Amino acid sequence: MPNYEKLSENLINKIEEEKQTGSYPLVGFDNASIVRRMAEKGGTNVWRNAFMEDIDRIMRCPFFSRYADKTQVYSLFKNDDMTRRSLHVQFVSRIARTIGSALHLNLDLIEAIALGHDIGHPAFAHTGESLLDKLYFEHTGRHFLHNIHSVRVLDKIHPYNLTLQTLDGIACHNGELELLEYHPAPLQDFAQFDKMMESCALDKKYADKIMPSTLEGAVVRISDIIAYLGKDREDAILAKAIGAEAFEKNELGETYAEMVNNLIVNVIENSYGKPYIKLDLAHFQALKKTKKENYEKIYNRATAHTGLNASVQPMMEDVYGQLLDDLKQGNQTSPIYTHHLQHISKMSFKRETPYEKTEPNQLVVDYIASMTDDYFIELHGFLFRESDHRLQYRGYFDD
Repeated sequence: MPNYEKLSENLINKIEEEKQTGSYPLVGFDNASIVRRMAEKGGTNVWRNAFMEDIDRIMRCPFFSRYADKTQVYSLFKNDDMTRRSLHVQFVSRIARTIGSALHLNLDLIEAIALGHDIGHPAFAHTGESLLDKLYFEHTGRHFLHNIHSVRVLDKIHPYNLTLQTLDGIACHNGELELLEYHPAPLQDFAQFDKMMESCALDKKYADKIMPSTLEGAVVRISDIIAYLGKDREDAILAKAIGAEAFEKNELGETYAEMVNNLIVNVIENSYGKPYIKLDLAHFQALKKTKKENYEKIYNRATAHTGLNASVQPMMEDVYGQLLDDLKQGNQTSPIYTHHLQHISKMSFKRETPYEKTEPNQLVVDYIASMTDDYFIELHGFLFRESDHRLQYRGYFDD
């Protein structure tokens, strides 16, 4: 029997009373308090605030459309029901806006953060991220982190002049570390933000600790976890990597819809009118238990199930090395010039330094991280026609 939790009668009555009086205990981030890296002529208008502009700029980014062919968990499946990042960011946005609406937060800021939060994620899910991080660190001593790279995509590769609040929420969204309470951390200006980004690139442990400066960013962060917990289980079953019966009875709910509903309700119940975002202890412990089981039965087995890591690693090493050599040799016929640098250079952005003057390893990382699963496979085949490394897709009718 479905188990959908509801808000308490006390909170329902309180919300209804406040709707009638128009008096709320807490409101979202004030649009008038936004900060941009560069001042813009004309400012905003009555029908389109600064965060709406951020949303439009993010959706116009060429890398935004590439969400559609980037793996969420299971790669190499020809199955349109399998979750790609394009669907995941929509779930995050919907969940976060539902919570934000109940808490009277800034829904446009929430949507901007949610839509941009994974735009820097490479192909092949966490396998792709870990392999790219390994290569980048070996060459430079710096780390590749998808949340930090998402900021780079929207602030450096495509300098859209997004608000500090949007970029901060994107940087701090990483849902790998769940918390009982999410308290916004003060952020003064871009100087402090840039220093934080640099520290993340140099120290993964530092990156694990950063917190968003707004309640909206905190809502997106917990919504990221809510969005993937149950959906990744559905994908695991769809991929025939595990049977539904293999999962333990779950206190949050037996279906994705139940999990999402019950966590949303609990966040609203425990965060309403407070200057932080919170779950109660029972739901927090259930979330941690669910996530731990996901790691044991899904994430730590996903690459083994497809042989992904062993296949992608040598291909990633091949591509990284070849593109780096092409840059150092100035090979203008290389795809890193014709498919990346030339495209970026055609865009009319204001930059302090021309993009092509960026450190070569960073350019290689920028290009590889922008690739979809299919594009990476085709690029490797184009660059290494005689290679024995091949990735085999699982088709619709394969057992």
